[in-house]
Amino acid sequence: MSGNVNPYKNSDRSKREQVEQMFDTISKEYDGLNRVISFGIDVKWRKKVVNMVAATQPKRILDVATGTGDLAINLAKTDAEKIIGLDISAGMLQVGKDKIAAKNLSTTIEMVQGDSENLPFEDNYFDAITVAFGIRNFETLEKGLAEILRVLKPGGIFVILETSVPTKFPFKQGYGLYTKTLLPLIGRIFSKDRDAYAYLSESASVFPYGEKLNNILRKTGFTHVEDHPQTMGVATIYSASK
Repeated sequence: MSGNVNPYKNSDRSKREQVEQMFDTISKEYDGLNRVISFGIDVKWRKKVVNMVAATQPKRILDVATGTGDLAINLAKTDAEKIIGLDISAGMLQVGKDKIAAKNLSTTIEMVQGDSENLPFEDNYFDAITVAFGIRNFETLEKGLAEILRVLKPGGIFVILETSVPTKFPFKQGYGLYTKTLLPLIGRIFSKDRDAYAYLSESASVFPYGEKLNNILRKTGFTHVEDHPQTMGVATIYSASK
């Protein structure tokens, strides 16, 4: 599982600590490189997540592993009263805070530094919870999911946007070439942390997706679990309830 893949192979620090270090290091370059790496398609995927959440008319939303706050900012379109973006990386959060302030959304969106596997919120608190491209960075996937279930209200919606692996020819072969060769190369050329983009590629390739992740969600206690592959299967949107 994803817990077996760490950003820095020669480090004796925990995965959580390594992920925090990695994202602090690449925080200022992350948004620009992410647009390049995904060819901008991730913007379309996030819009779909927002539409799914908006349909439930939530008042309080939690965006776990919010990073620089892209999804949290988009979720403001749901007209939720309060949106909290949580991340372990202070560097990523600061970039997000600057973006939120520039859009005059500071009264709606609050950025909080915290651990996704030990959420600092009471039970049954949020109407909707989202995670975009962050769930594979959890140190212990099941523990993180159990925490999300705990703070989600009964009847609330949980939506995940995460990378997956295409299964059909030639998309499977093309994806493999891109993630194993081109993605690490882009990271080496443009990033000051060469290990970071190698990790992001490797962690995506081994993370459970499709029915495997559906079953983990069901085992954790989520109901009405569905998966929706995107763009030939290079990403998947998962929805679940409590």
